[in-house]
Amino acid sequence: MSNGGELPIEILSGRPGYINFLDAFNSWQLVKELKETLQMPAAASFKHVSPTSASVGIPLPADLKKACFVDDIPELDSSPLACAYARARGTDRMSSFGDWIALSDVCDVTTARLIKREVSDGIIAPGYEPEALEILKTKKKGAYNIVKIDPDYVPEEKERKQVFGITFEQGRNNIKIDRAMLDNVVSDSKALPDSAARDLIIALTTLKYTQSNSVCYAFEGQAIGVGAGQQSRIHCTRLAGNKADTWFLRRHEKVLALPFKDMLGRPDRDNVIDGYINRNEEDVCADGVWQKYFTRRPDPLTDGEIRAYLDTIDGVALGSDAFFPFDDNIERARRSGVKYIAEPGGSIRDDAVISCCNKYGITLAFTGIRLFHH
Repeated sequence: MSNGGELPIEILSGRPGYINFLDAFNSWQLVKELKETLQMPAAASFKHVSPTSASVGIPLPADLKKACFVDDIPELDSSPLACAYARARGTDRMSSFGDWIALSDVCDVTTARLIKREVSDGIIAPGYEPEALEILKTKKKGAYNIVKIDPDYVPEEKERKQVFGITFEQGRNNIKIDRAMLDNVVSDSKALPDSAARDLIIALTTLKYTQSNSVCYAFEGQAIGVGAGQQSRIHCTRLAGNKADTWFLRRHEKVLALPFKDMLGRPDRDNVIDGYINRNEEDVCADGVWQKYFTRRPDPLTDGEIRAYLDTIDGVALGSDAFFPFDDNIERARRSGVKYIAEPGGSIRDDAVISCCNKYGITLAFTGIRLFHH
């Protein structure tokens, strides 16, 4: 500590490195703020100094449990923290491979058991139940990074960092993201139910700790698509929207029924599911390929089936860390079921963006706050 004080952390296991700590401290701030604002346990999955997802502790429906590979945990519903983690880790499982985990509350046994079977670099939390700590210490042959942080620690108002030997200084971003930030609704539709406000708060808080430029889709208490660090706003919206679409399609009946071989590991299943939905480099249904993954050849998921399924999605929330400069962002967001949007406003084309929202009955709130994070 530059002031000579005691560090607010204790390393209980492992040897966290530079990037580990960047992920740890950013992710901790995210879950701490979600817990304070929404009064619910929160969890986040971080990779390369941006969240893959963040979530609060809402029980998962049966199909989502299966999509997140947690349907074999009968005690899951009894732990809101474990539900938050299952949602956060289950959102973008490919991006979360080897992630850093943040928990807002003391890690319980159920959450630790979920974490144990995932590939992860480390975890930060305000504490650990004794049995949960012993479970986590078995990861990576005892080398798993486990960090305990003082939940009452408050950093100094000024932040400093060096780039190319030059020191930068600025005030911390202490903006409070809450329901009041959504009061300035500029669209014809004024509908903003509590569930939508909650999801917009999750999206905006997630963006506060996502590398700019960034856009976040949220639904049912979790960030379901994060587009981080893109130079163009529409590229953020497309990237995050594609991730959200994949998250929804993981719950498609054909995906849930894929006949995996028993020996196939969880990371391999994640890759195959992504390939099945998005038809990536390898056609997992092709002859000579499907035999590696499935007990029988699955029927492909067609373009028509994908579009028909996504057309049933509605009520998605979207946050943007800066204003939308063109209405193409609204057009893309609508294709992923977006019904509620929060963005700073202030573009010379605000009228066009508002008009596009009005065309589709989307509720648009201007927050007046730009969420830079670099």
